[in-house]
Amino acid sequence: MDLSQHEYRVGLEWTGNRGTGTESYRSYGRDHVLRASGLPELPGTADPTFHGDRDRWNPEQLLLAALSQCHMLSYLHVAVTHGVNVTAYTDDAYGSLRLNRDNSGEFTQVMLRPTVHLADESQRELADSLHAQANKVCFIARSVNFPVLHEPVAPSAS
Repeated sequence: MDLSQHEYRVGLEWTGNRGTGTESYRSYGRDHVLRASGLPELPGTADPTFHGDRDRWNPEQLLLAALSQCHMLSYLHVAVTHGVNVTAYTDDAYGSLRLNRDNSGEFTQVMLRPTVHLADESQRELADSLHAQANKVCFIARSVNFPVLHEPVAPSAS
């Protein structure tokens, strides 16, 4: 078994046919369901700007979520290898998307804003520096063609 290769499967079903299919731009819904074996279904749609439903996940949010998750998991790994004990981690990520005249678009950058709590605050400088290494090993960040930046946020004293 080759452990250097991994494959992933996701099923997608469009559920937005309102009876006339894609007869016109406004005649169909953008709703769909994502499925993966053994996991709950994930309701998806388009961004509300593009006639999507605000109560469902859109692809842009899912890409941002994947980058945030991947960075956190990579960061926790890198922290362990450097002897940094992380006790809590949150992220307030955002991304910028540019629309083009030809109706295409692309992300121009993503900013991750992780707040990392440490068992030993004297390791703050090291802990903050580890985001660069985490970014280099994050599978998703390495797979996109736009910058994934990180701006660590100091935890509030509580």
